[in-house]
Amino acid sequence: MSPEDGRDGDGRPQIVVIAKEPVPGRVKTRLVPPLTPGEAATLAGAALEDTLRAVAQVPDVHRVLVLDGVPGVWLPAGFTVLPQRGDGLDERLAAAFEDTHRLRPTPIVLIGMDTPQVSPGLLADAVSLLTGHDAVFGPAADGGFWLLGLRAPDPALLLGVPMSEPATGEVQLRRLREAGMSVALMPCLTDVDTITDAIEVAALVPGSRYAAALAGIGAPR
Repeated sequence: MSPEDGRDGDGRPQIVVIAKEPVPGRVKTRLVPPLTPGEAATLAGAALEDTLRAVAQVPDVHRVLVLDGVPGVWLPAGFTVLPQRGDGLDERLAAAFEDTHRLRPTPIVLIGMDTPQVSPGLLADAVSLLTGHDAVFGPAADGGFWLLGLRAPDPALLLGVPMSEPATGEVQLRRLREAGMSVALMPCLTDVDTITDAIEVAALVPGSRYAAALAGIGAPR
């Protein structure tokens, strides 16, 4: 699939999904065991597809996938695809904002692939909140964050924030506020990190590809 050029200067905000190609052994490794690497990748692929389809239903935005890997048949039409760069997650998030903003200098809402329960309505709310705030922050139940929106991205807002730790969200939110930014808060969502998380999230979206994938895998072993 060829990415759309998108340098149209129409001022529309952007929703960015930062994700890994769902390849066994490279995604959702914390689910192994009880799942096999292949089962974990199947679940990750379903989560990514649900996430992308939710983004695709948000009106009046540009859609960007910042990807570690190669796009597959799971990618809907209408997304610009950019490669990930950087080492640690803080660097990759900062680069995703920087590269997307270079593509189009408009407000950006960024999410990952670990919250397949996200809805088009929630994403539209985040985009709307950026019209009156410098940042939008979505805390995650594990202490991290599932969404970050910025009107004017700055790598210094993310670089050095300790990632994948219980205090990640607290540190990131404090970083935003210490920069003098007005921050709107989104509802807290559960990131899928463990099999317990996976079961909990699937129950929230019973008709999703994600729930179907978990049901197809069967009971955890």
